[in-house]
Amino acid sequence: MSAREEVLRRVRYALGGTRGAHPPVPRGYARRLTGAEAETRADVIALFTERVADNRAAVRHVGADEAGTAVAAALWAREAKQIVVPADLPFGWLAELDGVRALADTPALDIDALAAVDGAVTGCALAVAQTGTVVLDGGRAQGRRALTLVPGFHLCVVRADQIVGTVPEAVTRLDPARPLTWISGPSATHGIELRRVEGVHGPHQLEILVVDD
Repeated sequence: MSAREEVLRRVRYALGGTRGAHPPVPRGYARRLTGAEAETRADVIALFTERVADNRAAVRHVGADEAGTAVAAALWAREAKQIVVPADLPFGWLAELDGVRALADTPALDIDALAAVDGAVTGCALAVAQTGTVVLDGGRAQGRRALTLVPGFHLCVVRADQIVGTVPEAVTRLDPARPLTWISGPSATHGIELRRVEGVHGPHQLEILVVDD
């Protein structure tokens, strides 16, 4: 018997007759926010705003008719000259741009072109209040994953009705077969000296516009 066969024999023995079975997964964790955390729908949105700020991302609330002006103002504030957007981004979000060139990612831009822009503007699939997270799945107004990983600045527009309370709520609404990206603040890591470094695995600046109902 070879070493490989011996290892596999031991694995099979350790697994016993139940191999292939799926043991029950405990589901005792909270699936929804408690009343103490968020009693009303407005409280859920307020909690999301608070947690986004805790994650070191900028966040601002705007009305539906102010989205285009708010996107333009956010880009002007960062002196952006050229941005990249998904080809199906709502036109109204870019209608007020003046002096900022928007490149549609179709055909797909190469990495050098993405790295050269001043930022990206996208929507999202949904957002999680408890963790201050936005989730992208490559759907409408979101584009491919590289759009939000390569540029140094990401402006994400979140409709208030896309905000759910908890991660379990979010998981039930998402398709696990899609390319899910969970974003909780700017990309950051801690080195061996425990020094926080932002922008290593994605944008070092994240701004979220919450479009209120």
